[in-house]
Amino acid sequence: MKTSEPLLFLQGFLRNPKRVGSLLPSSKFLAHKIVQSVQWDEVKTIAELGPGTGVITRLMRAELPKSATVFLFERDPKMRSNLKKIYPEFMFHSNASYLLKKINQEHVHQLDSIICGLPFFNFSREMKQNILSQMHTALRPGGMLVLYQYSLHMKKRLADLFYIEKIKFVPLSFPPVFVYTCRKKKDEGHSETREAVY
Repeated sequence: MKTSEPLLFLQGFLRNPKRVGSLLPSSKFLAHKIVQSVQWDEVKTIAELGPGTGVITRLMRAELPKSATVFLFERDPKMRSNLKKIYPEFMFHSNASYLLKKINQEHVHQLDSIICGLPFFNFSREMKQNILSQMHTALRPGGMLVLYQYSLHMKKRLADLFYIEKIKFVPLSFPPVFVYTCRKKKDEGHSETREAVY
């Protein structure tokens, strides 16, 4: 018997609430907002960190060119197993802390884009810094990071590494969420701080 996506997500939350971070998967409204934030004509290599039940992954696949290389990093084994059945053409890994190692093993040295829904609020300072640093290194200059969180607690950390293009507040999600659209600075010596919150 196939487990419904909300139930699968709830089971993952109950097994490990700090890793899953929410009782429910991303809303379809949020998923559309995130996918709309990516410039798909620039994407040949992409990673999604924390795809959960694949609400965003489903929309992402519809936008991707067939030749794109896709990495999905999902810690929960049941959700990862379910995603593997649906997206056999994608590459799967369990731990985003090994992002660089895993993409390099596939002879990919830079990504065009990263979509990230990891619950950073629940992570230790060391884990936050490790994953942020790896995302920054993995992205090509000018590459895009779209990250969604339930507060603005990541704003300063992101601004230290990326150019924040905009921050969107999405109230039609439970709980409401902030979507950060960031780019890796092309000139690392030049500080850019412009962002819009709406």
